[in-house]
Amino acid sequence: MNVGVLVFPGSNCDHDCVHVLKDVLGQNATMVWHKESSVAGLDAVILPGGFSYGDYLRTGAIARFSPVMQAVKQFAAEGKLVLGICNGFQILLEAGLLPGAMLRNKSLHFICRETYVKVENAATPFTNACKPGQVLKIPIAHADGNYYTDPVTLAGLQANAQITFRYCTVDGTVTPGSCPNGSLDNIAGLCNAEGNVLGMMPHPERCTETMLGNEDGRHLFQSMISFLEQKQVAEVW
Repeated sequence: MNVGVLVFPGSNCDHDCVHVLKDVLGQNATMVWHKESSVAGLDAVILPGGFSYGDYLRTGAIARFSPVMQAVKQFAAEGKLVLGICNGFQILLEAGLLPGAMLRNKSLHFICRETYVKVENAATPFTNACKPGQVLKIPIAHADGNYYTDPVTLAGLQANAQITFRYCTVDGTVTPGSCPNGSLDNIAGLCNAEGNVLGMMPHPERCTETMLGNEDGRHLFQSMISFLEQKQVAEVW
């Protein structure tokens, strides 16, 4: 798998993503500067966490205009994999690659802690290594993770199984109290209608090694690898 990790001014989880892909999982990974106009030759693109452009104006609102985002839109339209993590999720929303918007956390505080998320859809390219309903322990670190959309769009997300992760308790119960940021319907991650673009607020790249005490985040990357390997075999035959 050849993955491009986008780098915006203010990205700070780009090296973490490259480390996981290259050193932990043995894949090819390269950083792609935000002024590039092409992502040709890549199998997947990751928009990492951080504070693109200092999060001035609104999270992700400036990054959406970076030249590389036009290439990412075309990349996504071709059905290729795009994963946005935290600030990357916010950029995907601002760019219109995913529906909805991100508000300030309900507490109005920056929150950095472990959370539990329930796998609501295990049939996506990003979750096929998970079991339906599996609970993953993945940390969050954000001030603007309070997902919001209008009732019609929310109903569509629910009907089309686009809500991929919901915040939950350790035993998988989805409750208002298990949602750390006030996110609508406890949404922690969602995909587009085609399933090839996923945005999520928790940071899977921060929990992929035993030395970190938790490997649950590895499921995300292993799912992507498995999907692309199967796709490659299908194309050969």
